[in-house]
Amino acid sequence: MVNGAGDGTPVHEKKQGQGLLLFSVFVIATCGLIYELVAGTMASYLLGDSVTQFSTVIGVYLFSMGIGSWLSGQVEGDLLKWFIRIEILVGLVGGCSAPSMFLLFEHVTYFRIVLYSFVVLTGILVGLEIPILMRILKSGIEFKDLVARVFTFDYIGALLASLIFPLLLVPYLGLIRTSLVFGIFNIAVAAYLLYYFEETLRYRRRLLVPILASVFALLAGFVYAERIMSYSETLAFQDKVIYSKSTHYQRMVLTRNNRELKLFLNGNLQFSSLDEYRYHEALVHPGLHALKGSKKVLVLGGGDGLAVREVLRYPDVASVTLVDLDPAMTQLFRSNEMLLELNNRSLLSPKVRVVNDDAFNWVRRDTMRFDFIIIDFPDPSNYSLGKLYSSKFYEELQHVLSDSGIIVVQATSPLIARKSYWCVGHTMEAAGFVIVPYHIYVPSFGEWGYIMGMRNFGWHTGAQLPRGLRFVDKDVMKSMLLFPPDMSEVATEVNKLNNQALVNYFEDEWAPYVH
Repeated sequence: MVNGAGDGTPVHEKKQGQGLLLFSVFVIATCGLIYELVAGTMASYLLGDSVTQFSTVIGVYLFSMGIGSWLSGQVEGDLLKWFIRIEILVGLVGGCSAPSMFLLFEHVTYFRIVLYSFVVLTGILVGLEIPILMRILKSGIEFKDLVARVFTFDYIGALLASLIFPLLLVPYLGLIRTSLVFGIFNIAVAAYLLYYFEETLRYRRRLLVPILASVFALLAGFVYAERIMSYSETLAFQDKVIYSKSTHYQRMVLTRNNRELKLFLNGNLQFSSLDEYRYHEALVHPGLHALKGSKKVLVLGGGDGLAVREVLRYPDVASVTLVDLDPAMTQLFRSNEMLLELNNRSLLSPKVRVVNDDAFNWVRRDTMRFDFIIIDFPDPSNYSLGKLYSSKFYEELQHVLSDSGIIVVQATSPLIARKSYWCVGHTMEAAGFVIVPYHIYVPSFGEWGYIMGMRNFGWHTGAQLPRGLRFVDKDVMKSMLLFPPDMSEVATEVNKLNNQALVNYFEDEWAPYVH
């Protein structure tokens, strides 16, 4: 029996049953937080990587748990039977959340309705679990001990989930398999309780069918997870997906048609092989060609090696240090023959040293001085990236830039994200740089902006450019400096670590272009 004094059940069996139910708290707490993290990550991946997505998902999820807790007071009758039913439902809804959202993303006009429907339903079901379980246990355990034990297991489960989700589950299982596995865990709790307690005999067969059907469905989803992901990416991307991988840091997808190869990170286009030369020539040559003598070059980001390819056109470049966070990215572009052809095997050059580290921390630690620094980070779509466009980061770059050196920053579109672009420039000025803003047209992206910075103005366009460039020449460089009225300078805040103004500008300006 679950509880009840004087029912003839041996004391050790009662304690064993109570212990099993308390362990269930640990399992369901872990599963519940995993579903919350999956939903937040899905929102960031599909709607734009933003703290706003995580904040709203967490808020709605916790509110829904509150609704579930209130509804638990309306539950009467056989509480153990209710608890087992709820576990089955939680396992199905939470387990199917990630694959369902991936599959529905390209088919529904208002995806947020789907997202928050899953968040609300899962939150309500999770909110029902603990109160009902406490009511089951209350007659066998003194109230103060009951509350202490239940919440101890609950918080330990939450801690475990928060640790294993980013470190193990996302990089090794991916979001789809993670949600499916923890759905199976919830249903496993239901199955074990169903067969452990004798009072379930009268309805055991009736609940066995949905348990087996649910486990079968979740296992089938686990087996075909890659196909589900591939199918959803086929819907999301116009061209054939030839490579995809989830790493600790991002989702990498390569697509190809008969004309071009494209790289997407977290669903955002990074380059097209048709016109990437325009972007990378403009990123590198206006600044690097103006420097004289042997040069040490630092590239932050740019793990595809395409900026490094352009740097290596200069024979007097003595060394190139590339710092990119994701080792899977740099390894891919050092090993895949198709990509090696695109970047001209640049990352395999003896002049190049590849470092996989967080650029912010690496710059703060390093003591070497560089003559030319290329900052080729993804756009500032979240706070983790926003810190790499902050006045503090640019101040740190002053320490690793030689006295006559130049830095260049990719600074998003001055047409679509006008405030974002000029915010980068004003932030660099606040950090002590004299800036030279410029822009070019890249067909895959539209108008795109860059900003050069130096301690004292010394930039010129008179030096010799390398041979073989397909886009940049002296006339193009002069035209880059001209800004029409709709891209001209506007007043903005400085992007600081404590305000992250740039991320807010970026989200507002790019919001109309998000699915």
